[in-house]
Amino acid sequence: MYDFNGQSESPVLPRTETVLPEQCDGEQNRRSLRCMSRNLEEPKSLRFRLAVILPIYYFLFLTSYAVSTALRFDFDIPQNFQDVFWRTLPLVTVVKFIACWATTEWRRTFRHVTVLDLVFLGVGTFGATVTLLLCNLVLPVVAVIPRSILLMDAVMSLLLLTMVRFSYRIWNEILSPFLSPSSRNRTLIYGVDPQSIGIFQMLSAMRSGDQPYRVVGFVSQTADRNTSLIAGVQVYNPSEGWAAIYEQSQARDLLIPGSYSGRVIRSILRECAAAKIDVHIIPTVEEMVVGRFRLAARDVTVSDLLRREPNRLDLGAIKESVTGRRVLVTGGAGSIGSELCRQLLDLNPELLLIYDQSEFGVFGMEQEFSRRPLASEQIRYFVSDILDENALRQVMDEYRPEIVFHAAAYKHVPLMEDNPQAAIKNNILGTKAVADAALAAGVQRFIQVSTDKAVRPTSVMGATKLIAEKYVQSLSRQGGTRFITVRFGNVLNSMGSVVPTFRRQIETGGPVTVTHPDMQRFFMTIPEAVQLVIQAGAIGSSGDVLILDMGEPVKIVDLAKDIITLSGLRYPEDIDIEFTGLRPGEKLYEELFYEAEQNARKIHDKIFRGNNEQTPLPFEIISQIVQLEAAASGDTQTALTKLREVVQTHTGVEWKPSRLLKVA
Repeated sequence: MYDFNGQSESPVLPRTETVLPEQCDGEQNRRSLRCMSRNLEEPKSLRFRLAVILPIYYFLFLTSYAVSTALRFDFDIPQNFQDVFWRTLPLVTVVKFIACWATTEWRRTFRHVTVLDLVFLGVGTFGATVTLLLCNLVLPVVAVIPRSILLMDAVMSLLLLTMVRFSYRIWNEILSPFLSPSSRNRTLIYGVDPQSIGIFQMLSAMRSGDQPYRVVGFVSQTADRNTSLIAGVQVYNPSEGWAAIYEQSQARDLLIPGSYSGRVIRSILRECAAAKIDVHIIPTVEEMVVGRFRLAARDVTVSDLLRREPNRLDLGAIKESVTGRRVLVTGGAGSIGSELCRQLLDLNPELLLIYDQSEFGVFGMEQEFSRRPLASEQIRYFVSDILDENALRQVMDEYRPEIVFHAAAYKHVPLMEDNPQAAIKNNILGTKAVADAALAAGVQRFIQVSTDKAVRPTSVMGATKLIAEKYVQSLSRQGGTRFITVRFGNVLNSMGSVVPTFRRQIETGGPVTVTHPDMQRFFMTIPEAVQLVIQAGAIGSSGDVLILDMGEPVKIVDLAKDIITLSGLRYPEDIDIEFTGLRPGEKLYEELFYEAEQNARKIHDKIFRGNNEQTPLPFEIISQIVQLEAAASGDTQTALTKLREVVQTHTGVEWKPSRLLKVA
């Protein structure tokens, strides 16, 4: 949930063209999609295109019938069959026109012809031929059309109409690029899966002047040694090296579907940077619909580099747990809390209660959600501190929430080292106040958001979150409310992000400062983390500590190098990295599990259940919290000493806060 400084990564970079929610909301995206659909419509000159199409189709039907008749008689047509031709021409034309009308042939766009259009074309041609064969049964002998002519006419009509339908695409995709080969950037597409082929089809369907990319190849690990073709385009195998691909294709850009994982994108980005190929991400449909990105190719971001495979969620359990229920989110204006509110609102709760001490933050949430339908009926906003027990009680008594997500916390590691009293009050006493109010109000489920820094903590922030975990666990012994803790690592783009610091350092010429060359952290995007928090709240049992699967840890120095690359610079030629040493309370490696939790079993594809056999008794943990509350009213040294004593009773490992080390 937090980065190595108690901060989280932001995907904002100097060169990126990423459009984030602050710049592009869902309504803007809907307008963009509407604009796109208008651009894909036929030109205004074809609104009355029947006046143009009917004569063309009549000419094609006439040509097809005439050529078929001529072929039948080796271009030496007897007089009696010439008479048959002219007598039956109106009938043949009318039947074909009716077939076109029945198969909606003239309503189908020519610019974006598909296989389905050709299927309907074939159905219409077959239907017209069968109809004419049946008409032969009632026509006078002098007007009977030979069956061979009808069959040849069917084939000829299908070929001519197909040629006409494909004429626009032949011009746009073959002739136009050939006549003006330098008008667009030569571009590669990564992968040969449906998403990659979809990008190719989208670019092919657009006019040359509407987009800057000309696809000259695909790149796929499964390709045979540069012998495969897709739609006439070369497929390259990256095993030969990206430099070799660049030499062969002369491509300047690589487009990657937004569905690929961060591990794949990191590898591609580094290799393409060396080969002087620019990498761009094509957002997924989901990202565009929810307003995360506009409909356009965008530069790679830190979020792309660190995300993992999409989650497979139990949507049935999630909807059952949230839809139609009253939900309270503390810290609802924060990075995690605000995303919780967004995703919860999409699940259509009866009432969403947003509780935060930041007036500006709550105002921002109110402005964001005011554009949603029924927002005034479905959402309530509260500006108050979680330490205000009276305010909490009033909210609980008046609105009777059934679910509480507790995301409010102080999270900045170095800052909490110097302010232990604030950390104790907010993270421990605040959690106790919210949990007690939830228990008293008969809340059905209480889900606490925790952090990997609570595992064998070396910082004040981690220590206070550990005590908060233990208190929430202890309440599960009392029955009634189901108390669940969800623990995970760093999230991207949360409050107090470190990436803008890297960006400022790069803009001023460097160096980029990293604390230690071996420092590693787990990372997860905020939407992904929140999805799993909601999932955990739906399937967890009372007293559970549920740990999210964070994947493989990432070295911070590698992250810094990636950010330098994304900025269009090179390490170390343009920007160097300087190591400054660990800051107070920091670890080299974060941990998600205690020793007793190492064999935790999965209860979901991305969720582990920790060992809850060591759940403390309520009176024990309450006694410790009372002592911590008294210590927090004193000076810093007193607060740190008492916090150290309490933490050691739960971890069995000696820990000395950094401020006490300085005193010693």
